[in-house]
Amino acid sequence: MRIIGGERKGMKLAEWRGLPVRPLRDRVRTALFDVLQELVPGAEVLDLFAGTGAVGLEALSRGAHRATLVELSLRVTHLIRENVQLLDYQDKARILPGDALELVRTLARQGEQFDLVFVGAPYNTPLGGEALHTLSEHLPLHPQAVVVVESHKKEPLSETSGPLQLELRRTYGETRLDFFRFVPTERSD
Repeated sequence: MRIIGGERKGMKLAEWRGLPVRPLRDRVRTALFDVLQELVPGAEVLDLFAGTGAVGLEALSRGAHRATLVELSLRVTHLIRENVQLLDYQDKARILPGDALELVRTLARQGEQFDLVFVGAPYNTPLGGEALHTLSEHLPLHPQAVVVVESHKKEPLSETSGPLQLELRRTYGETRLDFFRFVPTERSD
C-alpha cells in the first residue's frame, strides 16, 4: 500500500498483513480525495478507526495541517506510528490509542474542532452510525466540516444526524462512502 497523491506520493506504507485492519483500497481512497480535494489543504483531520493510518496520512500528504489518528488496537497503533515515521510526519500526526467514541467526547470537551472527519468503522457493526451520532451530539467540528462514513454498501445509515446532513453518497464495489456536512443551527453553533 502506498500514498497515492501529494508531497509523499508513491511512498510505501508498512506491511499490515496479519493485523486486524481493512485498509481502504487505493481506488476508493483516490475517489475519496477527488471529492475532498479542495477541503484538504490546511485542514484539521480526524481519522476514527484509523487502521493503518492511510487516510489521515494521505490527507497530510495532500496538505492537511494536522491529522489525529484514533485506533483501539495497540498492535495497530504501533503500525500507525511506523507509518508516521516512514513518511516523516511526526510533527503533523497525533496518534490517540483508545475507544473512538469516547475519544470524540474527550476531544470535544477539550474544545478541539476538525474540518474533516473520516469514520472507517468495522463493517457489519453499528459503530459507523454510533460514531456519526456521537459526532453530531458533541460537535468537535468547525462549521461546514465534512464527515465521511465508510461502510458496506448494504449497511443502513441515516441521511441526517442532528446538524450533520448527507450531501453525497457514493458506492465503489462493496464499499459505500457517505459525505455529511455540519450545518450549524442556533442550538449547535
